[in-house]
Amino acid sequence: MGIKSMVKAFVAVKTIEKIDFWVNQGRIPRLFSRPFAMFSLFSKRIQYSVKNDVLSGLTVALALVPEAVAFAFVAGVDPLVGLYAAFMVGLLTSIFGGRPGMISGATGAMAVVMVALVAQHGVEYLFAAVVLTGVIQMLAGILRLGMFIRMVPYPVMLGFVNGLAIVIFLAQLGQFKVINAEGIRVWMSGATLYWMLGMVFLTMLIIHYLPKLTRAIPASLVAIVAVTGLVILLDIPIPNVIDYVRGESGDPTATLAGGLPTFAIPAVPLTMETFKIILPYALILAAVGLIESLLTMSLIDEITETRGNGNRECLGQGIANFTTGLFGGMGGCAMIGQSMINIKSGGRGRLSGITAAIALLLFILIGSRWIEMVPLAALVGVMFMVVLGTFEWASLRMITKVQKSEIFIIVLVSGITVIADLAIAVIIGVIVSALVFAWKGAKRIDAKTEINTTGSKIYHLSGPVFFGSIHNFQDIFSPAEDPDDVIVDFMDARVYDHSGIEALDKLADRYQRRGKTLHYRHLSQECKGLLHKAGDLVEVNLIEDPDYKVANPSLSVNP
Repeated sequence: MGIKSMVKAFVAVKTIEKIDFWVNQGRIPRLFSRPFAMFSLFSKRIQYSVKNDVLSGLTVALALVPEAVAFAFVAGVDPLVGLYAAFMVGLLTSIFGGRPGMISGATGAMAVVMVALVAQHGVEYLFAAVVLTGVIQMLAGILRLGMFIRMVPYPVMLGFVNGLAIVIFLAQLGQFKVINAEGIRVWMSGATLYWMLGMVFLTMLIIHYLPKLTRAIPASLVAIVAVTGLVILLDIPIPNVIDYVRGESGDPTATLAGGLPTFAIPAVPLTMETFKIILPYALILAAVGLIESLLTMSLIDEITETRGNGNRECLGQGIANFTTGLFGGMGGCAMIGQSMINIKSGGRGRLSGITAAIALLLFILIGSRWIEMVPLAALVGVMFMVVLGTFEWASLRMITKVQKSEIFIIVLVSGITVIADLAIAVIIGVIVSALVFAWKGAKRIDAKTEINTTGSKIYHLSGPVFFGSIHNFQDIFSPAEDPDDVIVDFMDARVYDHSGIEALDKLADRYQRRGKTLHYRHLSQECKGLLHKAGDLVEVNLIEDPDYKVANPSLSVNP
């Protein structure tokens, strides 16, 4: 390399580093810095390994196949619709998303929402709904709604993780069923069941013990290849991927082979009636997809001790679903199971997700006959290890060490995740957590009283004044028994909402009716802002301690 080339390369790197610094300082909007953000993939700050990402991506691709097929059947569409979604969503979120190393694809949480739409209006309406879902998710990213994931309490996160682990486990149990002579799906028995359990156990042993010997190759990939070779070599009578596909579809000639996804605008009428049909589904799909993706991102952040970008992830998910709907895919979001496989196998960069997506496409185009030979036992064993690694076993030890309300929230969210829906579980968990917080906050309001040298009674208030504590706040005071001049000191208290402001106004009215004067002292600036905004709706007397000298005449109204 010549001197000029070296200088140009050095200047380019320094320019990108400077732009990245300006973005972090808020001097350049991140929207305009998007082209430069991809260079962070190769930053020294990220522990990045091409070999680990490629091998991990191949492992994930193998695990994606039965999941994508299964969720396509759940949604009532062709298996290739699920496989195309897994490819396109996985590829685009890996490139544009905000969490390197996270795997996205067709998911059960979104598939269950699609069933009714497909059954009533057909698959073309599904594609249109997925396109609209992408638009909604992109708007969420532009409006920076990804930041609200920080509001999810830790007990809700634990419930989410434990619930998904249980869901993944229960989903694998379906692989222990076979089609009998009458065409009915029944549980395995006899030699087939014993061989299936044995191969599952062997897969789990390899994944558990191989890393103790070497980490050069992902243990999950070695386990899948080894068990597949053993089953083929010994001709062990257990079902493989193609057996599952043909059993679910009822077509003995079904195959995973297919061509490239093709661009096609959904064949639906471009009318307001169509918009009214797909909008409710698109809103639910967008919410479910973002909640699952952002919570999975938070989990990976914790495991890798890095920080993803929630707003960029919303944008990436939106781009992926918008594109997928135009190429005949069913849409998707982050997959916690495959993401955990990727992270545990050493995948950290965007290349791992890109590799998984491209490998999946190659399976469809030229390698379907090899993938169809993979025994389900190997994939079930991998997913069982994901379950063991995902479930927060520490939460069981917390039962006697934390408050009962937090244990209730964990169990509640886990249960709803299993029996209903992830989005519903998280929303209910956040609401219950907020109510518990409000209940506890309402009981923390208290006051100490004293009579000063001028005969005024001073209430030294402590605790939050908000909608949940206003009744306890009112009960603290005794207007009938208090002297003519009363001071309420808010040095150790805060007013948080308009309900609190109304409580101040009503308390002042109680003293006014008795011809007594009530003063409020040391109100926070936020509270003064609320009072100023309320204007003539609220009349109170404000005084300040002489040492503070920050009296605000515009906020003082004599009764």
